[in-house]
Amino acid sequence: MWLYYLLKTISFLICLLPYKLMVKIGRNCGKLYWYIAKKQRIRAEQTMVERLGVSPEAAAGHIHKLFLNLGMTFMEILYMPKLNKDNIRGLVTFDRPEILWEALAQKHGVVMLACHMDNWEWLGAALALYGFPLSAVEKPQPNRVYSDFMNELRRGVGQEIFSRGTSEILGCARAMKHGRMLGLIADQDGGYQGIFVPFLGKMASTPNGPAYFARKFKAPIIPIFIVRKPSDYGHQVFVNDPIYYEETGDQKQDDYNVTLKMTQAVEKIIKQYPDNWIWFQHRWNTPYEEKQ
Repeated sequence: MWLYYLLKTISFLICLLPYKLMVKIGRNCGKLYWYIAKKQRIRAEQTMVERLGVSPEAAAGHIHKLFLNLGMTFMEILYMPKLNKDNIRGLVTFDRPEILWEALAQKHGVVMLACHMDNWEWLGAALALYGFPLSAVEKPQPNRVYSDFMNELRRGVGQEIFSRGTSEILGCARAMKHGRMLGLIADQDGGYQGIFVPFLGKMASTPNGPAYFARKFKAPIIPIFIVRKPSDYGHQVFVNDPIYYEETGDQKQDDYNVTLKMTQAVEKIIKQYPDNWIWFQHRWNTPYEEKQ
Protein backbone atom coordinates (compact mmCIF):
# COMPACT_ATOMS: atom_id res chain seq x y z
CA MET A 1 0.00 0.00 0.00
CA TRP A 2 3.00 2.31 0.33
CA LEU A 3 2.91 2.99 -3.43
CA TYR A 4 -0.73 4.04 -3.27
CA TYR A 5 -0.09 6.55 -0.48
CA LEU A 6 3.03 7.81 -2.23
CA LEU A 7 1.05 8.49 -5.41
CA LYS A 8 -1.73 10.14 -3.40
CA THR A 9 0.79 12.38 -1.64
CA ILE A 10 2.56 13.39 -4.86
CA SER A 11 -0.79 14.08 -6.52
CA PHE A 12 -1.89 16.20 -3.55
CA LEU A 13 1.29 18.29 -3.70
CA ILE A 14 1.05 18.75 -7.47
CA CYS A 15 -2.55 19.93 -7.12
CA LEU A 16 -1.29 22.77 -4.93
CA LEU A 17 0.68 24.21 -7.86
CA PRO A 18 -0.61 26.69 -10.44
CA TYR A 19 -1.43 24.87 -13.68
CA LYS A 20 1.21 26.59 -15.81
CA LEU A 21 3.98 25.93 -13.28
CA MET A 22 2.95 22.29 -13.12
CA VAL A 23 3.15 22.01 -16.92
CA LYS A 24 6.64 23.58 -16.95
CA ILE A 25 7.83 21.07 -14.37
CA GLY A 26 6.31 18.29 -16.48
CA ARG A 27 8.15 19.51 -19.55
CA ASN A 28 11.45 19.24 -17.69
CA CYS A 29 10.47 15.75 -16.53
CA GLY A 30 9.96 14.92 -20.20
CA LYS A 31 13.49 16.06 -20.99
CA LEU A 32 14.82 13.76 -18.28
CA TYR A 33 12.69 10.88 -19.56
CA TRP A 34 14.09 11.44 -23.07
CA TYR A 35 17.64 10.94 -21.73
CA ILE A 36 16.77 7.94 -19.57
CA ALA A 37 14.45 5.97 -21.88
CA LYS A 38 16.96 5.33 -24.66
CA LYS A 39 15.38 2.02 -25.71
CA GLN A 40 11.91 3.54 -26.13
CA ARG A 41 13.36 6.60 -27.85
CA ILE A 42 15.23 4.56 -30.45
CA ARG A 43 12.23 2.31 -31.11
CA ALA A 44 9.98 5.34 -31.53
CA GLU A 45 12.34 7.02 -34.00
CA GLN A 46 12.75 3.83 -36.03
CA THR A 47 8.98 3.25 -36.13
CA MET A 48 8.32 6.79 -37.29
CA VAL A 49 10.92 6.52 -40.06
CA GLU A 50 9.44 3.21 -41.25
CA ARG A 51 5.75 4.11 -40.99
CA LEU A 52 5.75 7.79 -42.00
CA GLY A 53 8.73 7.79 -44.33
CA VAL A 54 10.35 10.82 -42.67
CA SER A 55 14.11 11.29 -42.37
CA PRO A 56 15.92 10.10 -39.21
CA GLU A 57 16.62 13.74 -38.35
CA ALA A 58 12.95 14.70 -38.61
CA ALA A 59 11.93 11.65 -36.58
CA ALA A 60 14.39 12.58 -33.84
CA GLY A 61 12.86 16.05 -33.60
CA HIS A 62 9.31 14.72 -33.43
CA ILE A 63 10.17 12.11 -30.81
CA HIS A 64 11.96 14.68 -28.65
CA LYS A 65 8.75 16.72 -28.62
CA LEU A 66 6.77 13.56 -27.85
CA PHE A 67 8.84 12.93 -24.72
CA LEU A 68 8.31 16.51 -23.57
CA ASN A 69 4.61 15.97 -24.07
CA LEU A 70 4.72 12.74 -22.07
CA GLY A 71 6.32 14.53 -19.14
CA MET A 72 3.60 17.19 -19.16
CA THR A 73 0.93 14.53 -19.52
CA PHE A 74 2.23 12.60 -16.52
CA MET A 75 2.02 15.69 -14.35
CA GLU A 76 -1.45 16.51 -15.66
CA ILE A 77 -2.71 13.03 -14.80
CA LEU A 78 -1.61 13.54 -11.19
CA TYR A 79 -3.34 16.93 -11.36
CA MET A 80 -6.71 15.33 -12.20
CA PRO A 81 -8.21 15.76 -8.70
CA LYS A 82 -8.03 19.51 -9.33
CA LEU A 83 -10.27 19.27 -12.42
CA ASN A 84 -13.91 20.28 -12.07
CA LYS A 85 -16.84 21.48 -14.15
CA ASP A 86 -15.77 25.11 -13.75
CA ASN A 87 -12.12 24.95 -14.83
CA ILE A 88 -12.26 22.16 -17.43
CA ARG A 89 -13.66 24.42 -20.15
CA GLY A 90 -10.57 26.60 -19.97
CA LEU A 91 -8.25 23.60 -20.16
CA VAL A 92 -9.91 21.34 -22.75
CA THR A 93 -11.82 22.72 -25.74
CA PHE A 94 -14.16 20.67 -27.99
CA ASP A 95 -14.58 21.71 -31.61
CA ARG A 96 -17.96 20.03 -32.27
CA PRO A 97 -19.62 18.76 -29.08
CA GLU A 98 -23.01 18.88 -30.80
CA ILE A 99 -22.03 15.79 -32.81
CA LEU A 100 -21.91 13.82 -29.57
CA TRP A 101 -25.20 15.13 -28.23
CA GLU A 102 -26.94 14.38 -31.51
CA ALA A 103 -25.59 10.81 -31.49
CA LEU A 104 -26.65 10.26 -27.88
CA ALA A 105 -30.14 11.50 -28.74
CA GLN A 106 -30.58 8.46 -30.98
CA LYS A 107 -30.77 6.31 -27.80
CA HIS A 108 -28.56 3.50 -29.20
CA GLY A 109 -25.50 4.40 -27.16
CA VAL A 110 -22.29 5.73 -28.68
CA VAL A 111 -18.95 4.02 -29.22
CA MET A 112 -16.40 6.71 -28.42
CA LEU A 113 -13.22 5.82 -30.29
CA ALA A 114 -9.99 7.21 -28.83
CA CYS A 115 -6.32 6.44 -29.29
CA HIS A 116 -3.01 6.99 -27.52
CA MET A 117 -2.79 10.64 -28.51
CA ASP A 118 -1.60 13.30 -26.08
CA ASN A 119 -3.36 13.16 -22.68
CA TRP A 120 -6.15 10.65 -23.38
CA GLU A 121 -6.86 10.50 -19.63
CA TRP A 122 -7.87 14.15 -19.75
CA LEU A 123 -10.04 13.40 -22.77
CA GLY A 124 -12.14 11.03 -20.66
CA ALA A 125 -12.14 13.49 -17.76
CA ALA A 126 -13.25 16.36 -19.99
CA LEU A 127 -16.08 14.35 -21.53
CA ALA A 128 -17.41 13.39 -18.11
CA LEU A 129 -17.07 16.91 -16.69
CA TYR A 130 -18.76 18.40 -19.75
CA GLY A 131 -21.74 16.23 -18.86
CA PHE A 132 -21.40 13.33 -21.30
CA PRO A 133 -22.37 9.96 -19.77
CA LEU A 134 -19.06 8.13 -20.25
CA SER A 135 -18.25 4.51 -19.43
CA ALA A 136 -14.87 2.94 -20.11
CA VAL A 137 -12.87 -0.23 -19.57
CA GLU A 138 -9.72 0.12 -17.49
CA LYS A 139 -6.37 -0.43 -19.17
CA PRO A 140 -4.56 -2.89 -16.87
CA GLN A 141 -1.23 -1.68 -15.53
CA PRO A 142 1.68 -3.94 -14.53
CA ASN A 143 1.13 -2.86 -10.92
CA ARG A 144 -2.37 -3.43 -9.49
CA VAL A 145 -1.94 -0.60 -6.99
CA TYR A 146 -1.25 1.85 -9.82
CA SER A 147 -4.33 0.59 -11.71
CA ASP A 148 -6.47 1.17 -8.61
CA PHE A 149 -5.02 4.66 -8.22
CA MET A 150 -5.78 5.51 -11.86
CA ASN A 151 -9.33 4.17 -11.58
CA GLU A 152 -9.84 6.34 -8.51
CA LEU A 153 -8.78 9.39 -10.52
CA ARG A 154 -11.12 8.44 -13.38
CA ARG A 155 -14.11 7.85 -11.14
CA GLY A 156 -13.31 11.10 -9.32
CA VAL A 157 -14.13 13.12 -12.44
CA GLY A 158 -17.35 11.22 -13.10
CA GLN A 159 -16.40 8.30 -15.36
CA GLU A 160 -17.94 4.86 -14.97
CA ILE A 161 -15.08 2.33 -15.06
CA PHE A 162 -15.31 -1.39 -15.75
CA SER A 163 -12.50 -3.73 -14.75
CA ARG A 164 -11.35 -6.30 -17.29
CA GLY A 165 -12.70 -9.79 -16.68
CA THR A 166 -15.99 -11.62 -16.75
CA SER A 167 -18.00 -8.50 -15.92
CA GLU A 168 -16.40 -6.36 -18.62
CA ILE A 169 -18.71 -7.32 -21.51
CA LEU A 170 -21.80 -7.25 -19.29
CA GLY A 171 -20.91 -3.81 -18.00
CA CYS A 172 -20.24 -2.45 -21.49
CA ALA A 173 -23.50 -3.91 -22.79
CA ARG A 174 -25.42 -2.37 -19.91
CA ALA A 175 -23.86 1.02 -20.63
CA MET A 176 -24.90 0.81 -24.29
CA LYS A 177 -28.44 -0.27 -23.40
CA HIS A 178 -28.72 2.78 -21.17
CA GLY A 179 -27.66 5.04 -24.03
CA ARG A 180 -24.25 5.94 -22.60
CA MET A 181 -20.95 6.60 -24.36
CA LEU A 182 -18.59 3.63 -24.28
CA GLY A 183 -14.96 4.68 -24.51
CA LEU A 184 -12.74 2.25 -26.43
CA ILE A 185 -9.12 2.50 -27.59
CA ALA A 186 -8.55 1.90 -31.30
CA ASP A 187 -4.76 1.79 -31.61
CA GLN A 188 -3.68 -1.01 -29.29
CA ASP A 189 -2.74 -4.49 -30.42
CA GLY A 190 -5.83 -6.68 -30.63
CA GLY A 191 -4.04 -10.03 -30.39
CA TYR A 192 -5.04 -13.04 -32.47
CA GLN A 193 -8.73 -12.32 -31.81
CA GLY A 194 -8.38 -8.87 -33.34
CA ILE A 195 -9.21 -7.76 -36.86
CA PHE A 196 -6.21 -7.27 -39.14
CA VAL A 197 -6.35 -4.06 -41.16
CA PRO A 198 -3.60 -1.90 -42.71
CA PHE A 199 -2.35 0.74 -40.29
CA LEU A 200 0.33 3.19 -41.39
CA GLY A 201 1.30 0.86 -44.21
CA LYS A 202 1.52 -2.38 -42.22
CA MET A 203 -1.12 -4.94 -41.26
CA ALA A 204 -2.03 -4.60 -37.59
CA SER A 205 -4.30 -6.58 -35.30
CA THR A 206 -6.98 -4.15 -34.16
CA PRO A 207 -9.48 -4.56 -31.28
CA ASN A 208 -12.82 -5.93 -32.46
CA GLY A 209 -14.80 -4.31 -29.64
CA PRO A 210 -15.91 -1.20 -31.57
CA ALA A 211 -17.25 -3.31 -34.46
CA TYR A 212 -19.02 -5.68 -32.04
CA PHE A 213 -20.82 -2.99 -30.06
CA ALA A 214 -21.67 -0.94 -33.15
CA ARG A 215 -23.20 -4.03 -34.76
CA LYS A 216 -25.03 -5.32 -31.69
CA PHE A 217 -26.57 -2.00 -30.61
CA LYS A 218 -26.71 -0.19 -33.98
CA ALA A 219 -24.63 2.50 -32.34
CA PRO A 220 -22.55 5.12 -34.15
CA ILE A 221 -18.79 5.05 -33.75
CA ILE A 222 -17.41 8.54 -33.17
CA PRO A 223 -13.62 9.02 -33.33
CA ILE A 224 -12.55 11.64 -30.78
CA PHE A 225 -8.95 12.82 -30.53
CA ILE A 226 -7.15 15.14 -28.12
CA VAL A 227 -3.97 17.10 -28.92
CA ARG A 228 -1.93 19.55 -26.90
CA LYS A 229 -2.25 23.20 -27.86
CA PRO A 230 0.87 24.84 -29.37
CA SER A 231 1.42 26.84 -26.17
CA ASP A 232 1.60 23.54 -24.18
CA TYR A 233 -1.12 24.89 -21.90
CA GLY A 234 -4.42 23.13 -22.47
CA HIS A 235 -5.78 20.77 -25.09
CA GLN A 236 -7.99 20.74 -28.19
CA VAL A 237 -10.43 17.90 -28.84
CA PHE A 238 -11.52 17.02 -32.38
CA VAL A 239 -14.86 15.24 -32.78
CA ASN A 240 -15.11 13.38 -36.10
CA ASP A 241 -18.26 12.56 -38.02
CA PRO A 242 -19.95 9.33 -36.92
CA ILE A 243 -19.04 6.03 -38.56
CA TYR A 244 -21.98 3.65 -38.93
CA TYR A 245 -21.89 -0.12 -39.13
CA GLU A 246 -23.21 -1.22 -42.53
CA GLU A 247 -24.67 -4.73 -42.65
CA THR A 248 -24.48 -6.61 -45.96
CA GLY A 249 -25.01 -10.13 -44.63
CA ASP A 250 -21.29 -10.90 -44.50
CA GLN A 251 -20.43 -10.19 -40.87
CA LYS A 252 -16.70 -10.82 -41.20
CA GLN A 253 -16.40 -8.40 -44.10
CA ASP A 254 -18.68 -5.87 -42.42
CA ASP A 255 -16.55 -5.96 -39.26
CA TYR A 256 -13.45 -5.48 -41.40
CA ASN A 257 -14.96 -2.53 -43.26
CA VAL A 258 -15.96 -0.58 -40.15
CA THR A 259 -12.63 -1.36 -38.44
CA LEU A 260 -10.77 -0.11 -41.51
CA LYS A 261 -12.73 3.16 -41.49
CA MET A 262 -12.01 3.86 -37.85
CA THR A 263 -8.33 2.92 -38.31
CA GLN A 264 -8.07 5.37 -41.20
CA ALA A 265 -9.43 8.09 -38.90
CA VAL A 266 -6.65 7.30 -36.41
CA GLU A 267 -4.04 7.36 -39.17
CA LYS A 268 -5.20 10.79 -40.30
CA ILE A 269 -4.89 12.42 -36.88
CA ILE A 270 -1.48 10.81 -36.28
CA LYS A 271 -0.16 12.21 -39.56
CA GLN A 272 -1.51 15.66 -38.67
CA TYR A 273 -0.05 15.63 -35.15
CA PRO A 274 2.89 13.17 -35.12
CA ASP A 275 4.35 14.67 -31.94
CA ASN A 276 1.29 13.54 -29.96
CA TRP A 277 1.14 9.78 -30.67
CA ILE A 278 3.10 7.21 -28.63
CA TRP A 279 5.37 5.77 -31.30
CA PHE A 280 7.18 3.32 -29.03
CA GLN A 281 4.10 1.27 -28.11
CA HIS A 282 3.94 -2.28 -29.46
CA ARG A 283 1.20 -1.59 -32.00
CA TRP A 284 2.21 -4.34 -34.45
CA ASN A 285 2.97 -6.96 -31.81
CA THR A 286 0.83 -9.76 -33.31
CA PRO A 287 2.44 -11.10 -36.51
CA TYR A 288 0.07 -10.94 -39.45
CA GLU A 289 1.61 -13.96 -41.20
CA GLU A 290 0.81 -16.29 -38.30
CA LYS A 291 -2.84 -15.26 -38.44
CA GLN A 292 -3.26 -16.53 -41.98
